[in-house]
Amino acid sequence: MGYSTAFAAEQARVFKLARTTETRNTCPYCSVGCGIIMYGLGDRAKNAKSAIIHIEGDADHPVNRGTLCPKGAGLLEFVHSPERLKYPEVREPGTDEWKRISWDETFDRITKLMKADRDANFEAKNKDGVTVNRWPTVGMLCASASSNETAFVTHQLFRALGLLNFDNQARV
Repeated sequence: MGYSTAFAAEQARVFKLARTTETRNTCPYCSVGCGIIMYGLGDRAKNAKSAIIHIEGDADHPVNRGTLCPKGAGLLEFVHSPERLKYPEVREPGTDEWKRISWDETFDRITKLMKADRDANFEAKNKDGVTVNRWPTVGMLCASASSNETAFVTHQLFRALGLLNFDNQARV
């Protein structure tokens, strides 16, 4: 490849990303927390669909310094996979069929199920009469790709509900 061909190829890459919106994020795959940069194409107008057209490692990120493992390098295929679940689904007891439900139904269902379990199993005091305020029947497994702020708020919320069983993907 001659100099002019290499230069033209490099310029084509620059122009490919010239009209995109750059968004920094964290790779969702493992607990390492590698930084990625996602490039989206779309004008952000109301009712306009944006599309992620390129994902690469973030060279300024202290964890991976721009490198990605094979799974991270394949993130674009993950985002655009026709097999990717994009909407909530539920399988009712006694059936083998999954049905799509709305996000409002999903949050209502989760809220009702959590409240019912907490009401049935919450322990205000232990057998010795000591106040413990705990909810021992539910656990929470969090993702290590979250920011410190998100992790803090999540931890505080679930501890306030009385959860004892709380862990993080990074430790598993």
